[in-house]
Amino acid sequence: MVTKQSLDIDGTKVEVTNLQKIFYPKPGFTKGDVIDYYVRISPVLLPHLKERPITLKRYPDGVEGFFFYEKKCPTHRPKWIKTTKVDKSEGGEINYCVINDLPSLVWAANLADLELHTFLHKAPALQRPTALAFDLDPGPPADIVLCCQVGLWLKGVFDALKMESFAKTSGSKGLQVYIPINSAVTYDKTKAFSHAIAELLESRSPEVVVSKMQKSLRSGKVLVDWSQNDDHKTTVNVYSLRAKDYPTVSTPVTWEEVEATVRKRKATSLSFDAKEVLKRVQKMGDLFGPVLSLKQKLPPVSVIQNLSNQ
Repeated sequence: MVTKQSLDIDGTKVEVTNLQKIFYPKPGFTKGDVIDYYVRISPVLLPHLKERPITLKRYPDGVEGFFFYEKKCPTHRPKWIKTTKVDKSEGGEINYCVINDLPSLVWAANLADLELHTFLHKAPALQRPTALAFDLDPGPPADIVLCCQVGLWLKGVFDALKMESFAKTSGSKGLQVYIPINSAVTYDKTKAFSHAIAELLESRSPEVVVSKMQKSLRSGKVLVDWSQNDDHKTTVNVYSLRAKDYPTVSTPVTWEEVEATVRKRKATSLSFDAKEVLKRVQKMGDLFGPVLSLKQKLPPVSVIQNLSNQ
């Protein structure tokens, strides 16, 4: 039996259903809890979603059920859901949802969109990424501790380039590093640059780092996934829930926390659930805020060659 109710969200009526349905069985975290988390985190989350096309990753029966990606914004969406058209690589276009406000966020959460996957660009500038992104993915038995070490090496490269970088957990098993750009640049340039950075790290530490995508190469190493810097790729958004056993969150972390994880070799120190993230934001604010506004110029790829010769 479907139970329905209508919520007044900032003056917009949003219909929600089955709020008591269990989405995360182990902690008993319900659909209502999912919506509540997204409402409470929205002041820091929404600025990171604004104007970005989003792929919905829906779990209608919770994290232990089937899931599907939904690129095309559902035709049954309310009229107040904003959309933007994105060209497909094989031709044609897809009408993506854009989650710019709290009613839209609650609507998406009610569709069991547990995970928020966004592009690195904003509409309408679909060929202008606002940041570089590196997804540090450990190949077992490697874990997030080794990702943190690679993340610190990555930070060191950008420190040498006099560019600021910011870390967040993936909310799963890895670490992600973002370098704000927020100035005129194309994906062709960011992709080539990030690829060169990954190859530089691999050349320095081939026993730990891999830059090629083949899974057979990853055992015990960290893939520095530079391929996220592409106009057809999405990455889990900061503050998004993840569909794991517990409602873990892609969480901004300080470089001091990353260093402490390497020093203590404690992987669990960088795992945060919804409740913990809300407390962190209350105490620390939005650690990822500068990613939205900090303007940095992307150097030419040739500077990487200079670093590799040092």
